[in-house]
Parts: sequence; structure tokens; C-alpha cells
Amino acid sequence: MTIGNISLGDYPLFLAPMEDVTDPSFRTVCKMSGADFMYTEFISSDGLIRDGEKSVRKLNIYDTERPMGIQLYGHITGAMIEAAIIAEAAQPDLIDINFGCPVKKIANRGAGAGMLRNIPLMAEMTEAVVRAVKLPVTIKTRLGWDDNSKNIVEVAERMQDAGIKAITIHGRTRAQFYKGEADWTLIGEVKNNPRMKIPVIGNGDIDGPARAKEMFSRYGVDGIMIGRAAVGRPWIFRDIRHYLSTGELLPEPNVSEKAEIALFHFSKSLEFKEGRRAILEMRRHLSNYFKGIPDFRETRLKLLTATDPGEIITIINQIKQRWGDFRADDRSSVYRFGKPV
Repeated sequence: MTIGNISLGDYPLFLAPMEDVTDPSFRTVCKMSGADFMYTEFISSDGLIRDGEKSVRKLNIYDTERPMGIQLYGHITGAMIEAAIIAEAAQPDLIDINFGCPVKKIANRGAGAGMLRNIPLMAEMTEAVVRAVKLPVTIKTRLGWDDNSKNIVEVAERMQDAGIKAITIHGRTRAQFYKGEADWTLIGEVKNNPRMKIPVIGNGDIDGPARAKEMFSRYGVDGIMIGRAAVGRPWIFRDIRHYLSTGELLPEPNVSEKAEIALFHFSKSLEFKEGRRAILEMRRHLSNYFKGIPDFRETRLKLLTATDPGEIITIINQIKQRWGDFRADDRSSVYRFGKPV
């Protein structure tokens, strides 16, 4: 698969851009675990052109993360053009436009998935951004606004005509948010549309190797994007890659291995952020890292309410010592952070 001049090989795996999740620390562990392409958290065009501290900070990209995309959102074409030019100066490998975020405060003002209610403006904005930058421009969107407007086949054609180099489609409407099952049949229709020449990346409900292989095989998508299933579970990328290559299912890491990853992840979070913010944003990952441990309720509560970095590190080490050999399944392969052995 190729996006512009970015070669990603066969069956690439993408880490979805997620607000307050896909920061440099989480991207680091996902890259080490096999993610082929990643994005920044999405960035407000309005915040970026006004030099907002939070928006500008999200532009930071590190060489070890590449290839990387910067994702922008907004509802005003002029602001999106300015923001794309600023983002290009940060030297990502591509610019991605978010036409899929369902959050009310974004969608209701016409940005994110809200743009699906104004396809002409969506096309105008996309074409304007494509003309404004030299980098490849891609988009991420949904099937439509609601069940009565699942117009993704038409939208994909228009976006291709506007000059994008790849499209990612989440298999839900905006009205669904993240409820119900993702519908991949329309993603497959886009991929198998003879008019479509650009790569099509599928997103939604990819929770493990078997599901990933099924979506590649059944719908023929060029790549797969993984979002919520990777939170506190970055090894999902290595598991999928190994299964696609060998047909072998790797076991869930045991608690000792998960603790090693969690400690490394937390150390990176403290490196990139001040302590309190690092702790608060790490909690969503920590709640998933140690899912399934028996008799864990009291320890989980301590882990997710601790406010001192040293205390959190101590608790994780205690978890490792007490439950280290516990594994959620009994498959025979052995997993080590960053590589199967």
C-alpha cells in the first residue's frame, strides 16, 4: 500500500488519532509493538492559527514515530488552509482531515462528522487544503450522518476527485457514535467501486487478529485502523501482524510483561508531560493494562486514584510481583514487549 510516496507494505496497521490518547508516549509503545502508521491527536484549526498552546504542542513529531500524520479539524475553509500550512511546517509525512468526530461540540458546529451534512463544503475544504500544501492529504470520515444518509460511496468519489491520497472510513454513522456494530459492507462497497483508485482504510470494531484478517479478506481493504481496542493494549498490533504473517495466535502477555510495558509507557508520559497531567491521562491505559486479574478490585482502586508518580510505579511493581505469571489465556507462544519469541 502506498499513500503518495509513503510505502507501507502489505496489510498496514494504523493507530487511530484519539484525543488525549495518541500522545507521544502512547505512540511510542504502539510503534514498538508494530503499528505501521500513526497520527497526532486531532488538532483544532482555530486553536492552531491562534497559536493555542495545546494545539501547537500536538504538532510535535519524533523521528522514531515516522511515518506520521497530523490530523486537523475545523468548519471554516480559510482556517483549515492556514492550519494545514502551519502543520506542514512541522514536517509530518501527511496531513489528515477529520470528517468523522461525532462529539457534539465539534459536530454540531459543522466540523468533524458534522461536515457530512454539507458535502459541497466538505469537498470545497478538502480541495482547498490539497492545493495549499505539498504533502499528501487524506481524510477520515464515517458512513454518513445517520441511517437515512449513508452516502459514503458518493462522498468517497468526491473526496478522491478533490485530490486526497487515501480515505479512512469508520463503519458507523455519526448518529451511532460508537454504539452498535460497525457496518463494513459499505466500506467494502467503496473499496470495490471501480471509480476508486486511492487506498481505502477500514476502521471499527477491530479487536484482535481474527477480526483483522476477516476484514482484510472479506472486504479487500488496503489497511486497517485500530482505535479503542489499542488503549492499554498496544500489543494488539504485534498480535495482528504475527497472525497475518503466520496464522499463529500469540498469547495475551502475562501480568509481568504487561507491567513492563505499563512502566515504560508511564515513564514516557512523565517525560513528555508534567506529572499531574501525565497521571490523569495515563489512567485510561492503566485500567486496561491489567484487566482480567483475579481479586484485583482493591489494587485497581489504588492504582487509579494515586496522585504521586512514585506511588504509581510502586503499585505497578507490586502488581508485577503478586500476579506476574497470570495470563488471560493458555496459548503456548511466548510474547515479549516489541517482538514475539
